[in-house]
Amino acid sequence: MEDEKKIEEIKKKREEWERTCLNPYLERFGERDEMFETLSGIKVKRVYDPTDIAHLDYVRDIGYPGEYPYTRGVYPTMYRGRLWTMRQFSGFGTAEDTNARWKMLLKEGQTGLSTAFDFPTLMGIDSDDPLADGEVGKVGVAVDTLKDFEILFDGIPLDKVSTSFTINPPAAIILAMYTAIGDLQGVPREQLRGTIQNDMLKEFHAQNTLVLPPEPSVKIITDIFEWGVENVPKFNLISISGYHIREAGSTAVQELAFTIADGMAYVEAAIERGIDIDRLAPQLSFFFNSHNNFFEEIAKFRAARRMWAKIMREEYGAKNPRSWWLKFHTQTAGCSLTAQQPLNNIVRTTIQAMAAVLGGTQSLHTNSFDEAWALPSEEAVRVALRTQQIIAYESGIPDTIDPLAGSYYVEWLTDKMEKLAWKYIEQIRKMGEGSMLRGVLKGIEDGFFVKEISRAAAEYQRDVEEGRRVIVGVNRFTIDEELNIPILKVDEEVQRRQIERLKKIKAERDNDAVKEALEWLRSAAENNENVMPAILQAVKSYATVGEIMGTLKEVYGTYRKPIII
Repeated sequence: MEDEKKIEEIKKKREEWERTCLNPYLERFGERDEMFETLSGIKVKRVYDPTDIAHLDYVRDIGYPGEYPYTRGVYPTMYRGRLWTMRQFSGFGTAEDTNARWKMLLKEGQTGLSTAFDFPTLMGIDSDDPLADGEVGKVGVAVDTLKDFEILFDGIPLDKVSTSFTINPPAAIILAMYTAIGDLQGVPREQLRGTIQNDMLKEFHAQNTLVLPPEPSVKIITDIFEWGVENVPKFNLISISGYHIREAGSTAVQELAFTIADGMAYVEAAIERGIDIDRLAPQLSFFFNSHNNFFEEIAKFRAARRMWAKIMREEYGAKNPRSWWLKFHTQTAGCSLTAQQPLNNIVRTTIQAMAAVLGGTQSLHTNSFDEAWALPSEEAVRVALRTQQIIAYESGIPDTIDPLAGSYYVEWLTDKMEKLAWKYIEQIRKMGEGSMLRGVLKGIEDGFFVKEISRAAAEYQRDVEEGRRVIVGVNRFTIDEELNIPILKVDEEVQRRQIERLKKIKAERDNDAVKEALEWLRSAAENNENVMPAILQAVKSYATVGEIMGTLKEVYGTYRKPIII
């Protein structure tokens, strides 16, 4: 009753302020002719006050860090206990080239490795495949066999670093290679730390590195879950990714909703397999984009934690509080980088990185200012890493946990984004007649996700082209400039060297062992068995990525994306 009285007093005070202060000022000066809304189209009011969050209960909806619903963070001490892991997405050329870049980054203070693969590897084909011509080592490191991983991790002890792999169709193969390297280094499997992206559902929504159809893709992911909880208990077996959904043009709300929906689909697939959700949940991780609308991004991260905690506890019955945590990696928005006035990208990246930290990320990659032009140069990578280090050690932002908690605007926006995301989730669940897994698969089949993301992307582009949304240096504050940016170019010699190494491996390996391992894999796939043991054996016999994926394609078929109008 006392609270209701205070709210009524505030409402009266606001009405008085509008009448006596605001309205006369507006009549005299007006307001800027701008779009006062977030990138998701959420209208932003002039001012927020306690009436906007009167429906929220502090203990129920916000709480303390390390306690349900984890709105303020999953750890009780957050960055006062340990800073986020600082990663730089890196990989180019051969394994030797990337190994050298990794060692440079570790020397400069990076605390985790994050691996970019070239397109042939991402698509599960070998460097000597005709389709790989001209693409070997261009946008990431080329990996054909375990030999490449041996070189990639030469001098890098797997018991001392955490390694992330942005890989999807061949994710099982890359996890097997990492496990095999750990075996070679004598590192117990239970000590291996890192993450494989392994999120095929978002590939069908957005990124489009597509090989196998959706159903067998989910089956193999579930195989990885089943094998991983037993063999690599500290390794994140999936990175449920909204990043690429956002890069494809979605809004922040769509990124939040579709990512959470995909996560629910994977959990349901695991439950159907009979996997103990309390064993699997700590090995699930998430991956979000951090874009330019500062407060919307912070609200998105806070809403995601709260939503996932509710889902895991209330919908899927997870008992261990650790299972309710949403751990996430963040990358600043590559789609926000401009080729024009590229040094402006340092400022964009700084704002986005601060939003990620204020939103409570566990791991962060900052983009380099030259990435709208090419693979990042060493100087640009160093500046991107220093951006994180300045935030960590000079800004004071990590000194207190969730410092924006209690902000009328931030709490209102967190709640608003959660409500809008739930609308999408319920729509997807309805498509699956109560099953989120079936709903997501139906949404892929019907083109629901592609249509929603395309619509949002088109609206954003139209706003930019018509000048309603300002992009500094692109549609406002432009200059005539002569750019002198050092471009990192991958020598064409890389392809020749990689193919030569592949030929040598094929000539020297035990081809009977390779054939036997691939036959085991074929049998496991045909008989609906877990394919991970066979893939690990194939990897250790130096079967190639293309040979392993080729065997799976022969059993499961190859996905052909439908034309969606």
